[in-house]
Amino acid sequence: MRSRFTASFATCYFTRMFTNQPRRGFLKSAGAGVVLLGCAHGSHSDSPHEGGDKDDNVTPAEDLMREHGILRRVMYLYDDAARRLDEHHELPVDALAAGAALIRRVIEDYHEKLEEEFLFPRFEKAGKLVELVTTLRKQHVVGRTLTDQITALSKGKLADSDRATLASALRRFNHMYRPHAAREDTVLFPALRGLVGAKAYGELGEQFEHKETQMLGEHGFEHAVDEVARLEQAFGLDDLTKLTA
Repeated sequence: MRSRFTASFATCYFTRMFTNQPRRGFLKSAGAGVVLLGCAHGSHSDSPHEGGDKDDNVTPAEDLMREHGILRRVMYLYDDAARRLDEHHELPVDALAAGAALIRRVIEDYHEKLEEEFLFPRFEKAGKLVELVTTLRKQHVVGRTLTDQITALSKGKLADSDRATLASALRRFNHMYRPHAAREDTVLFPALRGLVGAKAYGELGEQFEHKETQMLGEHGFEHAVDEVARLEQAFGLDDLTKLTA
């Protein structure tokens, strides 16, 4: 999708060829240092913030699916918040409100806008998966209404009646978005490439990258991952090993 990926692969390939030489001969090879630097640049960094570019081979479907990962991590916090509200346990209300704000910014104002602008119209124009797309559009509207409700109820001290209403809103949101995201991941997104063709599919990836920078800033996805990790810490749910069945 992006030419830099091919260049990085070629650089690493020639580096491996050179390293098969005796070590002294390799160090004497002209431009060896440049070759090594080129390969290092093309490799994946341990830190998502190192390097100035997004992964060269991220496809539009992968982009959308990994944003669903952000959604699902917040939804798990919603599950836990609803349980705590029912049982009158202590709840980090500020972290819950921040989770709703993350959903609004990354999912509703960015991710869903991508779907509504770049994906849904293509399926509708082609007469493909129109019933599914119609339902997904309606659920986006309902989801934003529920996020408004969750945001409003997460501010300030909760009365008993508010606790029940908030727990219900959290559960309704999750009940709708679990199959919503799963249907997109397994039906809509896999059909996109075949619908638009390879060239337009690659162009969509570039458009998504531009929109992400425009809407979420540089490294927008990585910052969202960091943010949801902090929310998990606030809920005490950041240790994945404790969630093993």
